[in-house]
Amino acid sequence: MRKLAKRRGKTTQGAQRGCRKCAAKKSKADRRTRRRVDKSAKREAAQKASEQKAAQKAAKKEQPSTEQHADPATPPPLTSAPVGKKAAKALLKADKQTAKAIKKGEFGTVTPGNAKKIVGILKIVGPLLAPYALRAMSKARAGYDKSRARKLGVPVDDLGKFTGHGASLHARIAGDSAAVRDLRQQAKGDERGHATTYADQAEARLAQLSSAVRAAERMPTHRRRSAHRAVDGELSRIESELLTRFGVPTA
Repeated sequence: MRKLAKRRGKTTQGAQRGCRKCAAKKSKADRRTRRRVDKSAKREAAQKASEQKAAQKAAKKEQPSTEQHADPATPPPLTSAPVGKKAAKALLKADKQTAKAIKKGEFGTVTPGNAKKIVGILKIVGPLLAPYALRAMSKARAGYDKSRARKLGVPVDDLGKFTGHGASLHARIAGDSAAVRDLRQQAKGDERGHATTYADQAEARLAQLSSAVRAAERMPTHRRRSAHRAVDGELSRIESELLTRFGVPTA
């Protein structure tokens, strides 16, 4: 029938049905073959992957212990992670803003916009950081006062009495005055008269030296330094005399 229809150039309904059935059978056969091919390819890929894993495990076992225990100081290798769309947009926006600021000449400088942002951040962060800043400042101040008091040889509570350029000289004068008072109180017997006379003279001289240090406080630098050197020499003489009277030999 088909051949006759082809010869005549016409196709009957039965011939058309037969062609459709043949095409459906061919498509089914093609699908089956494709499924078989896909299954075999998947099996081969799974076998290859398992073989690769086994080879990697064997290679790791064969590596020496020095390579297994890597140096903890060396950082791990960096891996390039894919950047998402939002992150890429944010980076692009930041680059555009930076390029715009460079073009205007405002990059790295304080502008009204930047100042407003900084002020806003300080308003939020300032109250939170203020207690910690005050605590740190108080600790630093206490440490500085202790070191200064140790250097001058006076208690921390008496630091307010010794200020200015001649603070160390005032502290020495105060210490020498206390030593003179102790000498007056400790003198006994025949030495009491001589000790009292010397104490009166030493106290008068120390008062003069204290006045000289206060007067030199507002002098020019070179004159103040020369006055301080002279006062230092007088204090050294008085201190050596006090040590001798206390029975301490001086070289």
